[in-house]
Amino acid sequence: MPVGGSGPGDRGRRAAAVLVGASVVAGAAACSGGGEADVGNAVRLAVSPMGGTSRLRPDSQIDVRAHGGTIENVTVSAGGREVAGDLSADRTRWQSRWTLEPGETYLVNATALGKDGRTRTVSSRFTTAEVTKTNDVTIEAPYNRETVGVGIPIIVHFARAVKDRAAVERALEVTADKTVEGAWHWFGDKEVVFRTKDYWPAHTKVKFQAHLAGVRTGGDVYGGKNHAVDFKIGDSHISTAGEDTHKMVVMVNGKKARTIPTSMGRGGSRMYTTTNGVHLSMDKEDPTIMTSDWMGCGAGCAGYYSLTVYKAVRISDSGEYVHSAPWSVGSQGSENVSHGCINVSPSNAKWFYNLSYRGDPVKVTGSNRELEPENGWGYWQLGWRNWVKGSALKRSVTTAPHADAATLAAQQGRGAGPKAPAKRGTQGN
Repeated sequence: MPVGGSGPGDRGRRAAAVLVGASVVAGAAACSGGGEADVGNAVRLAVSPMGGTSRLRPDSQIDVRAHGGTIENVTVSAGGREVAGDLSADRTRWQSRWTLEPGETYLVNATALGKDGRTRTVSSRFTTAEVTKTNDVTIEAPYNRETVGVGIPIIVHFARAVKDRAAVERALEVTADKTVEGAWHWFGDKEVVFRTKDYWPAHTKVKFQAHLAGVRTGGDVYGGKNHAVDFKIGDSHISTAGEDTHKMVVMVNGKKARTIPTSMGRGGSRMYTTTNGVHLSMDKEDPTIMTSDWMGCGAGCAGYYSLTVYKAVRISDSGEYVHSAPWSVGSQGSENVSHGCINVSPSNAKWFYNLSYRGDPVKVTGSNRELEPENGWGYWQLGWRNWVKGSALKRSVTTAPHADAATLAAQQGRGAGPKAPAKRGTQGN
């Protein structure tokens, strides 16, 4: 079932409904004993917003209700596109699923069937207001059509502070071809991240949709446009690197693929200690330049270094990589001599680099410096209960390829009644 959803906010300010009476277009109906149809059994159809409404707030909702009958069909279009909506189980109410797009003209056609066997149809045409301030979005991960690792988060950054986080969270929808439990978590007021409770199943196909056009993120600021990203979970790559064992075991689809000798942070100070916990591979760089500038030691400083490093897989924002280190091969498997990175041989680095997806878990054990949840993609460092607490709606959701109207309404909250990215360093070698 879809994760999140976007019931439009401020529904109490909806435009008044138009109650269909004499102006309704009547369709063909069954006979009623040769006399006139029983007026008391005729269906009444109400549509909100009413026809002719203009400059309607985009976070309004289209609402169709049948009194004394059932809704047979509702079609809503805008700019040649169909508008999604949900019909109640008793077929007496239809509601648009997401907020409306600013500066757009909408056409509603609704048909209902009365107890007298006659149909009634009503049309409504209205226009939403333009907006002057928008909250633009960038999606850090995943990329569209990217194959990613089983630990991949969905990371959304906003250009402006989000004041109504619940409204935004309702607009975020994740569907997949396998059912997985997940939740959104806010880091500050400009970043929201989706993470699953357990790792994604390998080979899952996922679609993320941000229905943000028309969502009021705070004051007179609205979501700029909608976004959609399709991605695929690839093979399961899970690595465990022991600071005390001096080796990294790489599992592929649950089977040991390779044991790699390593040399990790030499310690002696926090800055030279590899962080402990579940990291995710974030980027691949070949080559990258690593310098001691990150610790305030520039050119001319005693201990200054500047190295060109190959086959480097980044696993944090504090400058940690798994990378080729031919200079420490003699220590790999027996001694920790790096500035914090996971040193491996050139041949093992090439193999690991070619294997890696963004979002592959790399778990470090045996270190006394814990990885912070906001250091890179250290999101798996938070326990599930604390992760869910970071949701504006305080709940988890599940993904599935299809969902019924009741499920969607529940997830969007209809039935009930970020910091900016850290500057990245290149600490290690």
